[in-house]
Amino acid sequence: MRNRFLNILFWSVISAAFIGPGTVTTAAKAGAVFRYQLLWALLFSTIACIVLQEAAARLTLVSGLNLGEAIRRRYKDTSMFVWVVVLVVGAIILGSAAYETGNILGALAGIRFIAAGPGWLWVLLIAGFAALMLSRRSVRGVANVLGTLVAVMGVAFFITAVAVKPQPGPLLQGMIIPKIPSGGGGGLLVLGLIGTTVVPYNLFLGSGMAGEKQTLKEMRFGLSVAVILGGLISMAVLVVGTAVQGAFSYEGLVTVLRTGTGRWAVAIFGIGMLAAGFTSAVTAPLASAITAKSLFYEKSRPHWGEGKRWFVFTWLVVLFTGVAFGLADVKPVPVIILAQALNGLVLPLITLFLFRVVNDTSLMGAYKNSRGANLLMFLVNWVTLTLGLWQLIKVALSLTGIEIQQQRILLPLIIGIAFVLDSVVGIKYLKKKSNKNTPSASD
Repeated sequence: MRNRFLNILFWSVISAAFIGPGTVTTAAKAGAVFRYQLLWALLFSTIACIVLQEAAARLTLVSGLNLGEAIRRRYKDTSMFVWVVVLVVGAIILGSAAYETGNILGALAGIRFIAAGPGWLWVLLIAGFAALMLSRRSVRGVANVLGTLVAVMGVAFFITAVAVKPQPGPLLQGMIIPKIPSGGGGGLLVLGLIGTTVVPYNLFLGSGMAGEKQTLKEMRFGLSVAVILGGLISMAVLVVGTAVQGAFSYEGLVTVLRTGTGRWAVAIFGIGMLAAGFTSAVTAPLASAITAKSLFYEKSRPHWGEGKRWFVFTWLVVLFTGVAFGLADVKPVPVIILAQALNGLVLPLITLFLFRVVNDTSLMGAYKNSRGANLLMFLVNWVTLTLGLWQLIKVALSLTGIEIQQQRILLPLIIGIAFVLDSVVGIKYLKKKSNKNTPSASD
């Protein structure tokens, strides 16, 4: 029992990474604006997170290579290698930097509920403690601390979610019926909910962590329980958000929290946001550094090793990006939601690379993806690609001043295009690998 608990605690670094200020802000605003209508997006993204994180961790346990190393091996001797490295590094570093901005701003918002003082001082203190954690060599030690901290906020939102007495009928309907509301930024919030749960850089973080001695069974159990708990916390936050009156704000959220936690609401929210922001402020730079190391480290390039010059430089760049925006004291809510949406846009690209390496029999042998796992990965990529294309087209049209009059026609067209693109890439690759096909043991 003790080993199982420690295993869950270890893998809770994944939920600690996605239960940050972004989750609180995006999920609570989704509840405040659309009530229970977007719960399905959190259910979908929780399942997607388990599917993709399991594949990334299984890759490391079976092949001995983490995700970045497997991508490097898969493309190193091809003409595409430079482009692949640029795409992966660019997507992860930019995504992490955007996420880090939200982390710092969210932690600062939490502190302001529980303590006075100049914002710049708190930003520097947050960054200093994050740098101290990142300078530690043991990933497991960081994981245990983060897993403990993330529980602070989860308990408060669970208690309040029960206290606000959600309506069972609409709650169940919102969980099982997919719907993208046409107004109020519904598409952006759906993309944000997925982007804040299935965080692309977490795939590299989880894969890098799986190098510890674990069996596939232990990894699947600990990872699944940790992610499910994280998904339930996100849903609890959305339910609490449905009780916010008027325009969404952190102050309105605290008012609702008083329903479940009484006079301690302000302190609990402040501590919870600080804990959520701090945990994610550590994991975003750490994941970026792990990704860079996996792509560039070789015996001839030892400075990319863990704790070495370029490894440290990578996480410093991401951390300082968040600090810069924190010192600018920009408004946190819109920045945080946009950061989550950016991660949602990056996700299809990273999922495609993961799909290719976990279906490579030279790496995975009998443990390559099963048909069921491939189908789930196809579904994840299809949904995220559809939402990403939809948001990009909406932004492009808005910049040109063109109104979207025929949304009911345009959205199905984008869904079809995303399906064709996803199918062509997947089928083409699987056909190419069929000559080397071996029985799957991924279940």
